[in-house]
Amino acid sequence: MDFPKSLVIIPTYNEKENITLIITEVLSQNSCLEVLVVDDNSPDGTGAIVQDLVNENAKVHLLTRQEKLGLGSAYVLGFEWALARDYQRIFEMDADFSHSPKDLIRFLEKAETHDLVLGSRYLDTKISVINWDMKRLILSYAANLYTRFVTRLPVSDATGGFKCFRREALEAIDLSKMKSDGYCFQIETTFKIWKKGLKVAEIPIVFTDRTRGTSKMSGGIISEAFFLVLKLRLGLA
Repeated sequence: MDFPKSLVIIPTYNEKENITLIITEVLSQNSCLEVLVVDDNSPDGTGAIVQDLVNENAKVHLLTRQEKLGLGSAYVLGFEWALARDYQRIFEMDADFSHSPKDLIRFLEKAETHDLVLGSRYLDTKISVINWDMKRLILSYAANLYTRFVTRLPVSDATGGFKCFRREALEAIDLSKMKSDGYCFQIETTFKIWKKGLKVAEIPIVFTDRTRGTSKMSGGIISEAFFLVLKLRLGLA
């Protein structure tokens, strides 16, 4: 199958151990794919590594911000960059191999008939997470149950960060009015696209916790998500 021109957006902060490997693996999946790294001026030199790749490969792109500004705003910047160009499918993806590049083709296939495709760790009550401790797994699973109960969003994994948007889905929401800047950004984008009446689908993925580098999860991110879900339900976000 021939797929339309597609962009994989990868936000980074201190990912020098992963970034070359993940970009190489992504680009090897299909000729339609390009990569945009949004780097928050990583002190470990991630941006410089990507710039070398940019100089060598026209399918690699880099946006550098001057400080660590958060996941949500990194994706908004990447979305706006993609929409200013001719990309028809836009992905969110982590740099640390917790998301497998081998799944990208399955996303593209599903996006032929759906506006937003989510990679789900919890589809059909099956839990597909590797290397998480029980506390983190329970917290993540409970957060998704809470989100579904409060918002009525009909997906099993609203907090995951492996997603494929059709161009039209991103054009349907006002990116300048996104309220969140942590991992609950994932909930907000999915909720707003669903509320527009667009078609949202999930495909099963296996999420493997990073083996290189450091996790960015924090208590503040969890707190932000808790209150954002209430605001979405009440129409305040």
